[in-house]
Amino acid sequence: MSSFRAIRIDKDANSSTAAYVEMSEKDLMPGDVELDVTHSAINYKDGLAVTGKGPVVRRFPMIPGVDLAGRVTHSAHGDFRPGDIVVATGCGLGESHYGGFAQKARVNGDWLVRLPDSLTPARAMTIGTAGLTAMLCVLALERHGLSPADGLSVVTGATGGVGSFAVALLASAGWRVAAVTGHAAEAEYLHSLGAGEIILRESLASPGKPLQTQRFAAGIDTVGGVTLANLLAQTQFDGAIAACGNVGGMDLPTTVAPFILRGVSLLGVESIRPRIALRRAAWVRIATDIDPAMIDSMMEIIPFDEALERASTIVTGKIRGRVVIEISHA
Repeated sequence: MSSFRAIRIDKDANSSTAAYVEMSEKDLMPGDVELDVTHSAINYKDGLAVTGKGPVVRRFPMIPGVDLAGRVTHSAHGDFRPGDIVVATGCGLGESHYGGFAQKARVNGDWLVRLPDSLTPARAMTIGTAGLTAMLCVLALERHGLSPADGLSVVTGATGGVGSFAVALLASAGWRVAAVTGHAAEAEYLHSLGAGEIILRESLASPGKPLQTQRFAAGIDTVGGVTLANLLAQTQFDGAIAACGNVGGMDLPTTVAPFILRGVSLLGVESIRPRIALRRAAWVRIATDIDPAMIDSMMEIIPFDEALERASTIVTGKIRGRVVIEISHA
């Protein structure tokens, strides 16, 4: 197929516009692996890109879609050959390099991971950047030497994408998990993921003392700000918090007290850089540790024809769970 269908964002002097277009394979950006994209997913970043409500796109024109899965059709990379089923997340996709909202992609092979046999492309896209980030946080805590025997773990923003996967992954690894949420009605959902205790967000939302009663051996924080400061103040000796989000603000209103008086560690986690060996290890663990039935319960599959409209709605909070795009090549 020399031409393919895509959602493309174009920009003029005043605004950006997203629309379905026909493109040629010669329009694809440089890379050593070409693939037929079979699935993508709608992330909040994609909604910002499509609507122009956030500075996500770094060059125009751009094909959005920060996550993609597909079948390799041509490879000049030693790790891949035609027919391989692969997944890519982050790495500038949908921001500075054409992403997953298209039938075709050409990417750097160092961004790709061969999908474990136990994961379908649709399930991989349900996991996507959110699940990968959560797994990278779990691996960071493990590299720090922490284990379930050390005590209680905590996850903030627990009903969000990263938070939900973090609860499930920690519980699967044997941790007792306290899930922090602003919605008491979500308790049943969080218990179904493996949370043993529910903490209301309000209890961590106000500034507190630099050192508070020790509660947590480990944590995954998706919020930042005052919430993270309180987690650090409540972390026990030699514990650690893996931080990967900032919806609560970029500032961290704390002191050195937790670090120098209790030996607490703050572990920064990002999921943008390739770091292919770490990504491969993370996807293997994800495939092993997450119950497929739980993945399926979070998944809604839509056809490519509905992707543009649905991507526009995520910024208004009208999407629940994970919306996976099935991209037909008929």
